Parts: sequence; C-alpha cells; structure tokens
Amino acid sequence: MISRPSRRGLLQAAAAGFVAQVLPDRALAQTAVQPPPKRAKTDEHSVTEPVSIEVNARPLAGFDTRDRSRVRFGELEFRSGLMLTSPFRGFGGLSGLRLDANGERFIAISDKGGWFTGTITYRAKEMTGLADVEAAPMLGPDGKPITARGWFDTEAVALDGSLVYVSLERVNRILRFDFAKGFTRALGEEVPLPLAARKLPYNKGMEALVAVPKGQPLAGTLIAISERGLDAQGNILGFLIGGKTPGQFAVRRTEDFDISDATLLATGDMLLLERKFSWVGGVGIRIRRIPLKSFAPGAVIDGPSIFFADLGYEIDNMEAIDSHVTPEGDTVITMLSDDNFSMIQRNLLLQFTLVG
Repeated sequence: MISRPSRRGLLQAAAAGFVAQVLPDRALAQTAVQPPPKRAKTDEHSVTEPVSIEVNARPLAGFDTRDRSRVRFGELEFRSGLMLTSPFRGFGGLSGLRLDANGERFIAISDKGGWFTGTITYRAKEMTGLADVEAAPMLGPDGKPITARGWFDTEAVALDGSLVYVSLERVNRILRFDFAKGFTRALGEEVPLPLAARKLPYNKGMEALVAVPKGQPLAGTLIAISERGLDAQGNILGFLIGGKTPGQFAVRRTEDFDISDATLLATGDMLLLERKFSWVGGVGIRIRRIPLKSFAPGAVIDGPSIFFADLGYEIDNMEAIDSHVTPEGDTVITMLSDDNFSMIQRNLLLQFTLVG
C-alpha cells in the first residue's frame, strides 16, 4: 500500500490538466473458497475471531461517466459494477481478490491484515450485491493476528486448491495458509524467498501473486511481481518461486505505470493490472496481456495494453483483478478497488467481458 492523494485531489489534478520451496503440482480436492460456517453479525471496528458482517451494494449506472450507454472499452465490455459500503468500520482497504470457478464465492484481503470472504450475488449477468460476508484476522504461525508482529500491508492473494498465498509488501514476505485447516483460522507459514525479493524497496514490494496450475506452462510455480522494485534498466522486478525453473525476471515498465495485480486466463495468458498517478496527468489504470510462456528466468516480459481508463470512468484505486469463465463461455474480468479507508475514496467492484 502506498500513500496516495485523496480522490478529491485526484479529480482536481485530472481536471487541471520459493527458490527452495516447491509448490504443489496440482490443486487439492477442497478449494479455499468453500463457504465457512455461519457467524454472528457484528459492527465492531476490528475482530480477533471471524464474524459475519453486512455489506451494502449500490449499482453503477455505467462505466463511462460521460456516456452511460457505452459498454465497449478496449478489449473489455462492461457488464456491471457496484459501490460497496458497510457499517462494519473495518471494511475497506481491499487489495486482493480471488473467485471460485463460477465467479461467486470470493476471498478478498484488506491491506490491514484481514480476510473478507463471501458470495457475489447476480441477476442474470449483472452483480446485485454480496452475501454471507465474513471478516477475520489473518493469523501468523503463532496463532496470533499478523498485525501483532507489525505485519500488515497485505497486498496480493493467490490460490492453489486449499492453499492461499498472501504477499506482505513492506516486510517483503509471502505467507501460505491451508484453508483445509480451519478456513480463515488457518495459520500462516512463511514461504522461503530469494534474497532479491526480501530486499525490495520499502513500500514498493510484491503487489501481484499468481499460482500456476497443472496443465499450464510453469505449473507449480508461484509468480510474484513487485509494485515498483526496479532493475538497473528501470524495469519492474518479478520472481518465479518454486516450480522447475525458479528465478528472477522483469516486466518492462512504460508510461510510468506500476503493478497492481495479475490474473491468469484459462487460455494461458496473464493479465497485468497497472496504475499510475501524476499531478499533471491525473490517475489512470490499464491492463496488459502477456503470454505465460514469456515468463522465464532472465526474461524481460512485455505485452500490449488491452484496456485503459482514467477518472472520466468509474474507477478508483484499482488494486485487484481476477477472471473466470461462465457456463456460456464468456471470460469475465473482475476488478476491485482499495479505498485506503478514506471517506472520499470508494470500494468499487467491476466486471467486464473479455471480447478481444
């Protein structure tokens, strides 16, 4: 998580112009997104045990604020969007998201070291809200919330069966949780990392995680990409952890974009979610599409932009992306924003169909 200007400030500005650790080769029978037991509701600010919370959803009339009827944006077609709020004061800071194969059950993480799990509800192809939402603290190896160690800034999440991997940006660590052992009560264990990953710049560490499943190039590998840890050529550092070919690679950095998150498509391509901000140009997000086979030790990867949006569209601090395929064969891209627990930023949940 980086310190960012307020949404009002952004609007004003825009207007002004595991090397040794091998990951499992196949997903386990139980998946991490299976629903938890029911919990009592609460409206406390923070929790030490899992609790059920209420989340309200207001639909967005469209994605383009100047033309609500427009649906095509680059290679994406807008499906629906929600603005999320909650009386639970700990709701927010949403930095990572993973969905089940149906795009319904979800695991989201807060950058303050918390889990949010639940179900996205739909009417036909449009999202209508969130149901059965539960908040819980992430637990460390000692069974205590990781925040007790000064660990927070949890920025990215990846799933491999019942295993859940979470990156911690400022302390440059990755934790592995086995949700078959208590769901969000599972204890996090540190994943061994290359020395270069542990030495990423403060507050510019690992921002994207993807666990590569069986049947894909690099199966059994955890791909971790930094927000803006740069090599000598100014490209963004990434790491192949575990698998058969561990090592370091780089993502070509262009137009001052930083990495926010990534998702792997069923086709074998990776989508990189990126963002940038300047007082002159304002805020922008884009998605680049890169073949998974491009990732290799020593490689500098690059790919075309398939989507771009600025503050003329319904965006905020977009930090999470995932994908799933509907029974009709549509590839759906879901994005989620981090409101930084600010009253003038928003938690947005957006869905698009990939049509390119």
